[in-house]
Amino acid sequence: MASKKEYLEFVLEQLSDIEDVAYRPMMGEYIIYYRGKVIGGIYDDRFLVKQTKSSKSLLSDAPLELPYDGAKEMLLVENIEDRELMRELLVSMESELPAPKKKKK
Repeated sequence: MASKKEYLEFVLEQLSDIEDVAYRPMMGEYIIYYRGKVIGGIYDDRFLVKQTKSSKSLLSDAPLELPYDGAKEMLLVENIEDRELMRELLVSMESELPAPKKKKK
């Protein structure tokens, strides 16, 4: 099941106070980037983020869910309306995530 564009717009609105947030459509879903790093995505109208030390700490009660078959489990963000939490989550995760891989020319 593909995610609805309306849900993407809702999530992006909640993240609108944070600079350098971007997205890319991918096979009916949406990958979410912060400062060029993949932090998670929207899968089946669920906002999921990668598991890092800080995301597990900030979202300690969040359930683990699979974005798609064969993927690693990710944390479900249930309180998307908490903009301060979203800012803290993205900022703290950014330093724990690897830099994007350089594309070969």
